Amino acid sequence: MRQRANQVVMAYDVMTLELLVRSAFTERDRLAHDDVRAGVEQVIAGLDSGDLRVAEFDGNAWVVHDWLQQAILLYFAMREAGPLEAGPLRFWDKIPAKTSWHGTGVRVVPPGVARYGSYLAPGVIVMPAFVNIGARVGEGSMIDTWATVGSCAQIGAGVHISGGVGIGGVLEPPSARPVIVEDGAFIGSRCIIVEGVIVEREAVLGAGVVLTASTPIVDVTGSQPHTLRGRVPKRAVVIPGMQPKQFAAGTYATPCALIVGRRSESTDRKTSLNAVLREHGLAT
Repeated sequence: MRQRANQVVMAYDVMTLELLVRSAFTERDRLAHDDVRAGVEQVIAGLDSGDLRVAEFDGNAWVVHDWLQQAILLYFAMREAGPLEAGPLRFWDKIPAKTSWHGTGVRVVPPGVARYGSYLAPGVIVMPAFVNIGARVGEGSMIDTWATVGSCAQIGAGVHISGGVGIGGVLEPPSARPVIVEDGAFIGSRCIIVEGVIVEREAVLGAGVVLTASTPIVDVTGSQPHTLRGRVPKRAVVIPGMQPKQFAAGTYATPCALIVGRRSESTDRKTSLNAVLREHGLAT
């Protein structure tokens, strides 16, 4: 395997890599073979360079390439923890941080960290935040202070991930869909998005929205509520909400998310969160 000007030159074609990874994931003894280990290393280099990605949109739906998740798990199994250095900082881990930033067009503010095997496109800014292995962050996106982008999460272009946001990661079971945030979305401070939730393009999540696969996402813009799960529609404006639920001990309020409007076509994608909420009478 060779690397030239941030471009991975593949020693194996993708079909061969997939066969090597799938066979080794089923029969772990194969990790002792040099060709398999080289193949796994090549896959992680491909994820790191952006030549490979765990999930991609095929024009109709998001497709998960589970063998790439398998390769990441095999990579962990191949490596032993050891000392790592980042300037004056010292760590003990299996996976190094990305270090070859020159010429990438990416800005990383100390002590921001992106792990090797993640991909950050030109124009990405990482404040003191964390991007895990297998994740992909699109061109011009901002990962703000203390935000986390979990393993294999797919963040689109022109996305703003505000301070303290938690984007969940997924490696097991392979084939599980990662969290996906599409182009132009705005994720407000302290939001949590996990369990393969999809935030479609240019949606806006107000501060503190929590989305799991089972969280009710209730559209309250019509005469009757309409409930979704696992997906925020494009250009939706979403805020935290509560709804009553009956338990044996009585009725209690449980969390949900409320779709309170849509971004108008005239709204600039880079407008502030307060400006978007103000359109719907919700700014404080």
